Amino acid sequence: MKIGIIGAGFVGRAIGKLAVRAGHQVMLSNSRGPHTLFSMRHAVGCEVGTVDEAAAFGDIVVIAIPLAAYRSVPVAVLNGKVVIDTDNYYPDRDGRIVELDDGKITTSELLARHLPQSRIIKAFNAITMNDLEKDGLPARAGERRALPIAGDDEEGKTIGKTLYNQFGFDAVDAGNLAEGWRFERGTPAYCVRMTAAELEAALAKVERHMVDA
Repeated sequence: MKIGIIGAGFVGRAIGKLAVRAGHQVMLSNSRGPHTLFSMRHAVGCEVGTVDEAAAFGDIVVIAIPLAAYRSVPVAVLNGKVVIDTDNYYPDRDGRIVELDDGKITTSELLARHLPQSRIIKAFNAITMNDLEKDGLPARAGERRALPIAGDDEEGKTIGKTLYNQFGFDAVDAGNLAEGWRFERGTPAYCVRMTAAELEAALAKVERHMVDA
């Protein structure tokens, strides 16, 4: 599978490295241009390109940029594509976003509003990238770490779950895209090592007011 990644920071590089290791073709991009990513060809084993090129390249596209920059994601080229949103909301970095502060919308729903013809999946946001690179275990391994996923597109979620498995993690389906708040920053499931059973319980019990501002 071809995977385009918009964003070449910690998140983009980690996902790119694991995807290449799993046998996928990857193109990394950032807002500054491919000339700034020369070393990534060797460090990650991927192709590099512009944001538009990565968006066109991918059968699926991973968004791995700060949330405040979500409006910079190209729209038309992503129509019909599965888009994996890894964003988290950090007010100190992103500035205050009133809709998120009021709990009226989730981070992924913001992106979905910007990309109305794309198939948005929330994944890879509830684990640190250091843990993503080192905590993966073979399928059926005891105490395998689980990661949450949410989305309205079942085929897209299947793709996300497959990537989780290839990277060494179990997947727990949190429901439709609007349920992504259950594992956003500040929730009990956020960046905490849990088995599938533990994660299912944490997602089920969390309440909106439990989320830290």
